[in-house]
Amino acid sequence: MSESAGMDSGLIAGEIAGKPIAGVRLRLPATSANLGPGFDAVGLAMGLALTIDATVHTPGGQELTIVATGRDAGRCSRTKNNMIFETYRDLLQRAGRTVLPLGLRIHNEIPLGMGCGSSAAALLAGVLLANHFGELGWSLHTCMEEACRREGHPDNVAACALGFLTASAVSDGSVVAATCGEELKWKLLLALPSASLATEKARALLPVNYSRADAVANVQRTALLISAFALGRGDLLRVAMQDRLHQPYRMEVCPLLPLLLPMAGEPGVLGVALSGAGPGVLLVVEAKAAVDEIVMRIRSVAGDPALEIVETRIGSGALQSPLPLQVSRL
Repeated sequence: MSESAGMDSGLIAGEIAGKPIAGVRLRLPATSANLGPGFDAVGLAMGLALTIDATVHTPGGQELTIVATGRDAGRCSRTKNNMIFETYRDLLQRAGRTVLPLGLRIHNEIPLGMGCGSSAAALLAGVLLANHFGELGWSLHTCMEEACRREGHPDNVAACALGFLTASAVSDGSVVAATCGEELKWKLLLALPSASLATEKARALLPVNYSRADAVANVQRTALLISAFALGRGDLLRVAMQDRLHQPYRMEVCPLLPLLLPMAGEPGVLGVALSGAGPGVLLVVEAKAAVDEIVMRIRSVAGDPALEIVETRIGSGALQSPLPLQVSRL
């Protein structure tokens, strides 16, 4: 294999029944779910992404090899209990297809354990790899539904698959989803504390029942949230991103949230919400806002001059493209 192909020399194209199988490149965006009131229903794709170049191993090689770069490269390079490969393998075994050994070259930009949809991206990646190398012939929608089933809720996966602001619901086992906000130029700031938070721990803090007043308040704000993104009405976001179903109960494990919520509506800042289940906090910022000045305000309010703040944008959905067929050297 030529070095310009971008993969290790031990990797070649696989064959099924003598037919070569081309490698595949996947690009899966980070996502911020809920956006305040849209609990388990609304997700926003971001410009940060997980990029995977996947090919089939030389026969007799290891089941999985990974070369990882970018954010949390050490964690992304682990082959044991790897969510991407386990999803790929499980799906192919259930479909009665050959589980081809894979070589993955990963470049990660998604913060892990921060409420930025890293597990949704990994699950969707595993499904897309199974669909490609197992020749399942599934549409993106079918792949999205399978990943949603494994995730347990559709908001992150649907946004990862379709991009932009995605509203989604499960009806009779099927996922219904729609997107808007494709043309918006708003900037996004992610404030990321040093300690991560498991989604399961964040969910365990939520009550079983809610009052009618809290439910109605969130329905109202979710309607405003969709309208704000569909119409480009940034002036609606201060109210539209308010929440009474999950954020109040997660503040004790997401101490950055109560500090930054009051910034919503301040100059340049359109809205503030917990990113997914936290602990990261998402700020939606005006397109022409002075980001450096807002970043200084965030650090001052948080009382942490070393706080990590990542600037990104609203992003598109999952992309898949073929890699050139690789041939082994003799």
